[in-house]
Amino acid sequence: MNIDRRPHYIQLKAMDLELAYLAALTLEGLKPVSRWESPLSLEQLSPLSELGLVYRQIPRKVASGDVILENIFSVTSSLLDVYERLFRNRPIDKSPATQKAEGYLFGFPPCCIDVYIQQPYAPNDTPEEDRNILFHWPCPGCGISPTLIPFYRDILAFIQAC
Repeated sequence: MNIDRRPHYIQLKAMDLELAYLAALTLEGLKPVSRWESPLSLEQLSPLSELGLVYRQIPRKVASGDVILENIFSVTSSLLDVYERLFRNRPIDKSPATQKAEGYLFGFPPCCIDVYIQQPYAPNDTPEEDRNILFHWPCPGCGISPTLIPFYRDILAFIQAC
């Protein structure tokens, strides 16, 4: 992790540790796109661009009919274009098509996406402390998630030390 980026991570961490963690995972290439669902002003989003990430606020509709803004960010605007084309002004839903698209864009292992669609939160052998640092539910017997965990741990440790 680049030490020169530490001040920007500190800014993000002051807002929320998980936001700084997501930014680092995205910048390091472990997550192609990340989403922050809590409200953020453009000023609060500026540390993302200072880190080298691009971001957008995408309006989505919730079941009540209200509109919320999802904050998405990536190292490349082309992935944000895809997300925006798929989800701008559309209702938030849990359809298999939405879960596959989001899972792909958020960098979830394909096996985990498929199992989650069929059986959400299927029992698995992943220790809780490891599940807690991932942003997806590992599928039973997953061969990909365990290989990601050391990288996720290292990035989280770096952010916590900032």
